[in-house]
Amino acid sequence: MLQIENLSCAYGLFQAVSGLSLHLRPATITGLIGANGAGKSSTLMCLAGHVAMTEGTLRFKGQDISRLGARERVKLGIAISPEGRRLFKDLSVEDNLRVGGLVQPTSAYAQDRDKVLSLFPRLAERMTSLAGNLSGGEQQMLAIGRALMTRPQLLMIDEISLGLMPKAIELCYRALELLRQEGLTILLVEQNTDRVLRVADDLCVLESGRTVWQGTAADARQDPTLTAAYLGMH
Repeated sequence: MLQIENLSCAYGLFQAVSGLSLHLRPATITGLIGANGAGKSSTLMCLAGHVAMTEGTLRFKGQDISRLGARERVKLGIAISPEGRRLFKDLSVEDNLRVGGLVQPTSAYAQDRDKVLSLFPRLAERMTSLAGNLSGGEQQMLAIGRALMTRPQLLMIDEISLGLMPKAIELCYRALELLRQEGLTILLVEQNTDRVLRVADDLCVLESGRTVWQGTAADARQDPTLTAAYLGMH
């Protein structure tokens, strides 16, 4: 689905990601983990087109998208639910979903909205509420829902469980599993390594902007050096 070859990006003189190569298989969940400052969010923002690549190649479904901007990548089927959710807090839940659906024909809105609401029934009860008045869990559901309104084939989610109550985390993860079953490819940044290991098919571990391990999540769980050093498991 997505081939990342030798990806590097920087903020001025600060090198955020160096030489990352990663292939995302269709209809899988890939966990991207590492300590704060490892380059996880920078990787997602670079893949989405919001941070410029300084080196490397991106291929999405075989097409070189390295020079495409963020809007063009969304139109091709790449969506991001960013760190901090970045909702339009003074707009209603419904209007946030409308913003997400702007890249699709107006006639598609009702169908796409209803799909989001079937995934997150709680949002159906809050459609007229301002996004800023939602709980943290509801805001995360809305951020994911807004991304889904673009009809993505690749969904990237940054820090899905940060600051959420356990029940909200489970609802979000249940939604991811349903989306994978429907054929969506997901790239997930997550601090809760135990939780991501339970859902991910593949795993990539970053340290200081570089890949230190990648493979299947099953292999990660069986690697004692990896679990002790990077996954917080003993």
